[in-house]
Amino acid sequence: MAVAWAEYGSPEELPSIHHRKEYIATAEQLPDYRVTCILVERSLRGQGLTPTALRGAIELMAQAGGGQVEGYPHDTGGIRKKNSSFLYNGTRTMYEREGFTYDRPKGQGNCVMVREVAPSTRH
Repeated sequence: MAVAWAEYGSPEELPSIHHRKEYIATAEQLPDYRVTCILVERSLRGQGLTPTALRGAIELMAQAGGGQVEGYPHDTGGIRKKNSSFLYNGTRTMYEREGFTYDRPKGQGNCVMVREVAPSTRH
C-alpha cells in the first residue's frame, strides 16, 4: 500500500495545472517534467513523507534520462501551516531543501520551482 506518492510527467501528459493562463504567459520554455501533486495518507501527514515522495519521483525521472523539472508548491513565506491538507504540492521551503530554485510566482500563493535532474548512472 502506498502511503505517499508524487504525480509527475511531461507537460503533454499533465497539461492541466492551476493558474495555467498565468503560467503560459510567463513561461520561457516548458520543462521536461512537472510535479503536479504530492499526496500523503492523512494519518501519516507531518512525518516527513512529502519530501520522500518528491525524492522518489526525482529518482524515477533520473532513471528515465533526467532533464528540467518544475514543481508548483505553495509559497507560505516560510510560515508552517497548522492545517497541511491544502498543501497538495508541498511548500517552497521544502522544494528548496530538495535542490529546487525559485523561478517565478504562479497565481496567488503558489510559485514555480525548477531543478535540473541528471540522468541516473544506475541501470
